Order: sequence, then C-alpha cells, then structure tokens
Amino acid sequence: MSVSPEGAFFDTGETRLSLSLIKEADDEELGSYEATDDGDIRISLNLGEGQMRGVVLKTGPDVVPALVRPVQAQQLADETAHFWHHWLSQSTYTGRWREELERSAITLKLLTYAPSGGLVAAPTAGLPEEIGGERNWDYRFTWVRDGSFSVHTLVRMGFVDEAIAFSQWLRDRIIEHRGDDTRSDSGPLDIMYRVDGSSDLHEEELPEWEGYRESRPVRIGNGAAGQLQLDIYGEAMDAVYYLDSVGIGIGHPGWLAICDLLDWLADHWDQPEEGIWETRGGRKDFTYGRLMCWVAFDRAIRLATSHGRPAPLDRWIAERDAIYHQIMDKGWSDERQAFVQQYGDTVLDASLLKMAQVGFVSPGDPRWQSTLRAMDAELVSDSLLYRYDPSASPDGLLGSEGTFSLCTFLYVDALARSDRLDEARLTFEKMLTYANHVGLYSEEIGATGEQLGNFPQAFTHLALIDAAITLNERLDAARKGRRSHSGDMA
Repeated sequence: MSVSPEGAFFDTGETRLSLSLIKEADDEELGSYEATDDGDIRISLNLGEGQMRGVVLKTGPDVVPALVRPVQAQQLADETAHFWHHWLSQSTYTGRWREELERSAITLKLLTYAPSGGLVAAPTAGLPEEIGGERNWDYRFTWVRDGSFSVHTLVRMGFVDEAIAFSQWLRDRIIEHRGDDTRSDSGPLDIMYRVDGSSDLHEEELPEWEGYRESRPVRIGNGAAGQLQLDIYGEAMDAVYYLDSVGIGIGHPGWLAICDLLDWLADHWDQPEEGIWETRGGRKDFTYGRLMCWVAFDRAIRLATSHGRPAPLDRWIAERDAIYHQIMDKGWSDERQAFVQQYGDTVLDASLLKMAQVGFVSPGDPRWQSTLRAMDAELVSDSLLYRYDPSASPDGLLGSEGTFSLCTFLYVDALARSDRLDEARLTFEKMLTYANHVGLYSEEIGATGEQLGNFPQAFTHLALIDAAITLNERLDAARKGRRSHSGDMA
C-alpha cells in the first residue's frame, strides 16, 4: 500500500485498487487519513454545511490516486442517475410492485458483464448459507441455468438488448464444442463458465482466511463446474425457444449445433446426475433433471416444426415421450401423493414447482395439486420455502440452511397459476419485507430473518420478477372476470 496527498492505492502485483479523495485543491481542513500496521487505511473527514467530501475507488492495473473535486463528483453522480433513469425507461411493465421489479432489474443489469453478456450468479464468494458452517461457495461465475432464466425475465420486462446479449453468449457456448468427441461423457455444455466464456474454475480453499463470522472454509473457484447437471439443456433450449417466439431467431450454424446437442442428450438423459442443487453426495436420478430434459426435446421439436428445420423428429419425439412416461411412473410417489426429488424416494423438492410453469403438467392437474399441498405441509415455514430437507436427502455436506428465496418466489408463481391468489399475494408481499433497505436479496433467509449466502443473488431477483408478473396478470384477469360476471348478472 502507498499513501500520497491525493489518496492511496493497494497493489497486488496483478491489479490495483486506488482510493482518491473528493476535496477542493486548497482544502486544508479535510481531516486526516493514515495507514495502519495491519495494512488498512483510516480516514476522518471534517464537513461543514453544504460541503461534499468523500472518496472514489477505482480498480485496474495502472490506476493511481488523483484529486477529485466536489463538482466533478457531483457530475459523475448526476450522469449515473441519468443513465439508470434512461435505462429503466425501456421497461414495458406497468403493473403492481413496479418499484421492486425495477430494483431487481437494475440488480440483474449490474450483475452482467457488458463485453460478453454473461450474468454472474452473485458478485461475492464465501458468504455462508449457515453462519459458522461449511456451505460457502464462490458464485462469481455465469451459470447456464441462471442466465437462461434471465432471458424470460428480461424480455418480459422489456429489456430486450440484455436478453439478446446473453443469448449470444449462450450461442457461443453451444457452438464452440460442436464436433468435440472428447466431451462425449461430460456433454457439449459446462454448467458454468467465467463471464468471458472460459471454463477454468478450479476450486481451492484459503485456510488463512477467517471467513464471514468465522465461517470456514473460504473457497474460490467452484468444484461443481465439473458436475453433470442435465437440467441445463432444458433451460438453454427454453431460452432459445422463448427468444424465437418474440422474433429473435437462431441462424443455421446455431441450429446445427442444437441438433448435435439434442443428439447427445438423446443418448445420455437417462442416467444419474448431481442435479440443480449441485449436491456433493453422489449422482442420483433427479426428477427435475429429467423434467428439463423433457423441456429440451419439447422446445426443439416446436422450433423444428414451426420453421421447417431439418431434424430427426421421430427420435426427439420418442425421447420426449419416454421421459414423460418415466417421470409419471418413477417421479411420482404413491406414498406421498406427490412428485418427489429423485426416483425411488419420498423427499419433496421445491425445484419441481417449475413443472406447471414449463407446461409439463397443467396447473389444475390432480397430481400437481396434490404435490403443491404436500409442499405446503412440509417445505413451507411462515410462507417461506425450504428447497428440500437435507436430513432426509443427504447432500454430502454438514449443517443446515435457511429458506431458499428463489423457491419462495417459485411458490408464489405456482400458487398464482393454481388460482390461489390470496395466498400468492400474501406470500409475495411478506417476502418483500425480507429485502434489505435497498431491495436486495441474498440466496437464503435464516430462522431469525437474516440474509444468508452470497449477495445479491441473481436467481432470487429473476424469480421475484417472474413471480410478480405472473401474479399481476392473474390478479388482473380475476378482476376482469368479476367485472364481466357482474355485467352478466346485471
């Protein structure tokens, strides 16, 4: 660390963090700043009425401290506010909870790496899912799953450019390994990448780091990157299909790569995997993974037939239908009267709240309604949802976790689609009270209401927007129905 009259900078050898003071050039009454023996810097500021003072942080290989005048700082703040007001003006959403949705949209924009369009799951690493526990992960990467879900969310709010940017990032990932025989077992897609599309995500522990509130180990990189998670193919294909439905199609090279992807999936969908929750207790036959494989074939079939694209339709249809029957046979538990997390077990899993959303079952299907009631009784705690019970389905890790915010918003969506509108609205509006003072959410909510896990989490904000739009549409439809009914009676 080096200190100068203009501020200070920290140098790692590869990059720098500079701290510049906001003050007038002749300001002699600023206060003081000093370096400490433990490598920190402490600043005290003397302020008078109407004055602006502060600091500016910059990162980069060559940044150095430079005096920033208050008028310059005010100009930067004004330009920032103008940018966000202009960006939000693209939104087409005019329904309820608009402020909360816009806050979530801003968060997603800030989590996106503009040069590539890659969306990071969260900008942090090591924030624990249980204080003092070992469930501490590095989320500073782009998951195919999260990014694919963002396509729906962003387009539904009118932010098409960001959706297109991620679709181009996804297209590159689909195309880049076409014809690579060395990936015959792992599949044509990795589950996550760096924002630039590279895949070096080696996980390591930092034993010298204490961790947040002594939650160890602190990890960088992510060992789940090498897992087999079959659901990503359904989420990717659903994003491609949704973009096509709003006029953003895929070209010939992309279609050929999709055909190769589906051919690989046809040979490999019926096998154990690690699943959406990235368990570290071994591969299993997860129902959600099979569900999203069904989605992959279903969306590819729809794309091929709607555009007359060449494809082995007979095979794709046969695989899609085989998955459907397998889920209805092995993914359903007569004992629980519910769809369950994995074949041959009775554990419930909130990821299956997507079943009605993706069209595998209708919201009124008796099996689906029975599954929803089972989740009501077992996974819901004061309107918040656990994703599953780790004690009933060991995931290879010690400790417990909080309720999963993504799952709570998926629950709102499922309730709304099932016309349980009062419950959906109560759950949604109660969940809004758990945001921090600027409307941000982490991954989980603890038993005492504290936020747990990496922060802010894209998945949570994606699900908030989707749940709000679905609920808003259902509430509007119900109100119109009541008005129509009243008119008929009159």
